[in-house]
Amino acid sequence: MKKTIILFLFIITSIFANTVKEEKWPKGETFLTFLDKYQIPQKLYFDLEKEDKELCSEITADNYYYTIENSDGTLNQVLIPVSEEIQLHLSKQDDGTYKFQTLPISYREFTETIAMEITSSVSQQLQEATASAALAAHLKGIFSGVSFRRMQKGDIVAIEYTQKELLGKPFGQPLIKAAMVEINGKKHYRFLNDKNDKYYDEKGKAFTKFYFFKYPLSYSRISSHFTKKRYHPVLKRYRAHLGTDFAAPRGRKIYAAGDGRIEFKGRKGGYGNTIIIRHPNGYKTLYAHQHKFRAGLRTGQRVKKGDLIGYVGSTGLSSGPHLHLGVYKNGRAINPLKIIRKPETVKLSGAKRKQFIALAKEKIKDFDNVINNIDNYKGTRLDRMVSSSQLNPKEI
Repeated sequence: MKKTIILFLFIITSIFANTVKEEKWPKGETFLTFLDKYQIPQKLYFDLEKEDKELCSEITADNYYYTIENSDGTLNQVLIPVSEEIQLHLSKQDDGTYKFQTLPISYREFTETIAMEITSSVSQQLQEATASAALAAHLKGIFSGVSFRRMQKGDIVAIEYTQKELLGKPFGQPLIKAAMVEINGKKHYRFLNDKNDKYYDEKGKAFTKFYFFKYPLSYSRISSHFTKKRYHPVLKRYRAHLGTDFAAPRGRKIYAAGDGRIEFKGRKGGYGNTIIIRHPNGYKTLYAHQHKFRAGLRTGQRVKKGDLIGYVGSTGLSSGPHLHLGVYKNGRAINPLKIIRKPETVKLSGAKRKQFIALAKEKIKDFDNVINNIDNYKGTRLDRMVSSSQLNPKEI
């Protein structure tokens, strides 16, 4: 209850100050430059604990944040989401100083099933119907090997997915639980197996491979472990660290944790010199605070597991030389140490396979029911049936 009241008070405060402003975090902006903009002493940042400083590095350009300004233009409060679970909160105190907190994000979550007849672009129609640009990318990702270019007008797409919602807008990455795409009259299915978070077809054939990484450097110790969200009972506050920090001397070599393509190389806000590599199956790895990059490395270049990409440093908002390794699966931060391990099988057999196929058959019936109830589809209009229309608040 207390967590929900915090966001409620943030909105109510706007009645007595100015209204809440929703803005996109500018490219190149860091937490320190944000403090400078509102003439807030940088000491606020430098007095933070190490985990909180790392969270300040997680602020991503173009993500929405929310401010309340006083009538004289000074900052009253700000909420800055840094993940799907945690947000940074600054609030002006009576003595004119600012208090820094990390708070869980209160959001609504819903699951719905949609069905649509394709008349133009799958991506465009899905975005118009759901306001989510990420849903189409996720759909095409789980149907790797299926050519959407062969889709004909009149083919059907049906998706059951879960989406978070914050202040009336899609928030975070959607999760597809089941999907069907019709390509030139032929239906293709993918179903999420809750037991291992992998996708299979209606016959239990796996279409998601486990993708494992190697350690990206030799390190002396892990100086900070991944913590998604944890309430500290003694400190009475929330703590989070969305990556793993490897303590190592400046200049130590950093290697690609897996095969992939370099998506970003350059300065990235509080992360300083950063490389992001996109891997198969929705994975990304992030290597932050580097001293320098390997010569000749460029954005768009393919790299192999074990290729040299840079050198340990302390650029950006960093208190000392270390590598901050972030791993993301479909946009969600996950514990890097959970995927640096030996491959496991994804094959279903015996009773597990029979149980999965039975559940898949039930999902297919649900899809058929939704598809048969599409009424008068015209233009960009989408008729959809909601499998769970009640939006239950969920606090994390």
